[in-house]
Amino acid sequence: MTTTFTATVLGSPRIGPHRELKRATESYWTGRIDADALQRVARDLRRQGLADLHSQGLDSIPVNTFSFYDQMLDTAVLLGALPDRVASVPDPLDRYFAAARGTDTIAPLEMTKWFDTNYHYLVPEISPSTTFSLDASKVLAELAEAHSDGIPARPVLIGPVTFLLLSKAIGTDEPLLTRLDELLPLYGDLLGKLADADASWVQIDEPALVCDRTDEEIEAARTAYEHLSSLGHRPAILLTSYFGSLGDALPALASTDVEGFAIDLVAGQDSIGSVPDLARKFVVAGVVDGRNVWRTDLDSALSTLGSLLGSVDTLAVSSSCSLLHVPYTLAAESGLDKALRSWLAFGTEKVREVVTLATALTQGRESVEDDFGLARAAASTRGNDKRLNDAALRGRLDAVLRSATGRAPAAQRRKIQAELLSLPPLPTTTIGSYPQTSKIRVARAALRKGEIGETEYVARMRAEIADVVALQEKLDLDVLVHGEPERNDMVQYFAEQLEGFFATASGWVQSYGTRCVRPPILYGDVSRPKPMTVDWITYAQSLTDKPVKGMLTGPVTILAWSFVRDDQPLSDSANQVALSIRDETIDLQAAGIRIIQVDEPALRELLPLRAADRPAYLDWSVGSFRLATSGVADSTAIHTHLCYSEFGAVISAIASLDADVTSIEAARSHMEVLDDLSAVGFDLGVGPGVYDIHSPRVPSVDEIAGSLREALNAVPVERLWVNPDCGLKTRGPLEVEASLRNLVEAAKLVRAEL
Repeated sequence: MTTTFTATVLGSPRIGPHRELKRATESYWTGRIDADALQRVARDLRRQGLADLHSQGLDSIPVNTFSFYDQMLDTAVLLGALPDRVASVPDPLDRYFAAARGTDTIAPLEMTKWFDTNYHYLVPEISPSTTFSLDASKVLAELAEAHSDGIPARPVLIGPVTFLLLSKAIGTDEPLLTRLDELLPLYGDLLGKLADADASWVQIDEPALVCDRTDEEIEAARTAYEHLSSLGHRPAILLTSYFGSLGDALPALASTDVEGFAIDLVAGQDSIGSVPDLARKFVVAGVVDGRNVWRTDLDSALSTLGSLLGSVDTLAVSSSCSLLHVPYTLAAESGLDKALRSWLAFGTEKVREVVTLATALTQGRESVEDDFGLARAAASTRGNDKRLNDAALRGRLDAVLRSATGRAPAAQRRKIQAELLSLPPLPTTTIGSYPQTSKIRVARAALRKGEIGETEYVARMRAEIADVVALQEKLDLDVLVHGEPERNDMVQYFAEQLEGFFATASGWVQSYGTRCVRPPILYGDVSRPKPMTVDWITYAQSLTDKPVKGMLTGPVTILAWSFVRDDQPLSDSANQVALSIRDETIDLQAAGIRIIQVDEPALRELLPLRAADRPAYLDWSVGSFRLATSGVADSTAIHTHLCYSEFGAVISAIASLDADVTSIEAARSHMEVLDDLSAVGFDLGVGPGVYDIHSPRVPSVDEIAGSLREALNAVPVERLWVNPDCGLKTRGPLEVEASLRNLVEAAKLVRAEL
């Protein structure tokens, strides 16, 4: 067998510890730097990142995990599977970004969530006319770069099965997996090129196999790897899965001549000892959680590793998945109290845990006993910390859950709200946020640095709110928002005001492309010391006679976009957050706000990957939303918003949320979601997004009007709203104004036709 290794991770962050790649890429898009300058930033980040992993003690290091935007898009380039509509862009880098973001004349690829994470991937489009071809330049260049720096590099590829299962079929009803035979020769050719470039191992990621798969799909995967592993000229294959268990796919794949398997033992429950073929395999055990930020229980992890020693040929230690999903390092966090800091491990600290466990496994734990002692001490202080068990809060939550009665039927509420609001047919609105201008960012930075006080900051934000309200009135939108200038992020903003959360200073992770977020850390019981949004919303309402929506984030999304405590069920944490949101809705209603939007864009995101686990999740997630929104009168309209996911699996749950109006992503998916809603008898208000805000292009009046006419085929006019796909935070002011002007004009045009 090829020489094995002892300690690795399955991938690493690429945005840069200070978001250097984000800034460079956005500078390239705006023309402030050229392609050579962008490539220099990327090269420096790659080389430094790999050098850091090597210096920390990893003896096999993943390469080709770097991306300017997304690894699935990179794989589409690798396999010659970009859509035909971008072929007219002559420069390869600009063609790549055109597929990712679109242009004034080119629509981008759809975007959706990467399994049950908050990372988004771009969905490749495969049509009957797609002719696959290999372009190995990126992976070969990054491998050569790593070798030149003395890095023990292991190229990483998205596997052919996952690539096809996660892509979208265009112009055909045939399952894309029927085209697997077209990809296997390309992967075989690529394996040969990697062998020529002195790669001893190649990591091939097949995470789609941890989802429910048919016998035919598992057999197709087995056949594919039987073929690839039979090739004579190739590196050893490390077949990698994460985010769950392979289940029946594991023995099928282990029966092939694939040399190694990387298996998630944090999210997955695969019984390695029950698969006899693994006794002749190299197994990389993912015992350090790559998705959450809690310190590893080293004693438990080492026990797990020890139990595997007799079941496999050779054993190594790894993170459970790529460290793309966690921040770079705890070193930048100065605001942590000593206890909380001791409970946490970000990327750098997780690499240390991997190396510590590998050392204990191969050399005995005596040399790393201090690390084990620190882990035990942290677990002890965490278990005894009173912030994790607020008896008064838990008692109040139990009382509310016992007494909550819900709201009147939707049709009855709709009649009351229609009389109160007096909105026209096809009412127009936006999702919530408006562009975060440089003035807003400067003011926020000045407040953080102490250059201005709270009073001056509030005055500046109120000026921004006044501008946004005036713009919406000029455009003649029907239901307004305050624009959220005071909010750095739709989850972090609330986390900073709720007990039980810690908001990091530099805990950035990539969400998609250049979009980075700082997930807060939910470490204790959650409560709301005081109202969080009432002053901002009531100020906006004072500036206009039109209704202004109160804007809140729902409990499931707050959980999904945070690092959540792992010492109690998610449902318990969701209900604690929901109680705080419930209190806020009641205060907004008391302040005269007639429409309250509680966004749950992450409802689909947390859906378990296996169907058997979904009913329990949907029960508590819907329950927490209804707990958050059922404290107001029937005359108060509850809106919600969902975006950028495949909604088919949660359509019934969307209906069960019982929101008066649901705005939902529909532009990139061409209104497909409306058919799904109709199929389950959805009879609530719906606002299908009529243009894609993640593209810089301004949609025309005719384009939006066409989308509305299409929507009216599925939704009666009295229930149809008109809005963009998502918030406008990341867009520029000029394109926002132009797009919304066309949105309002299109709505009026279609109204006139009615």
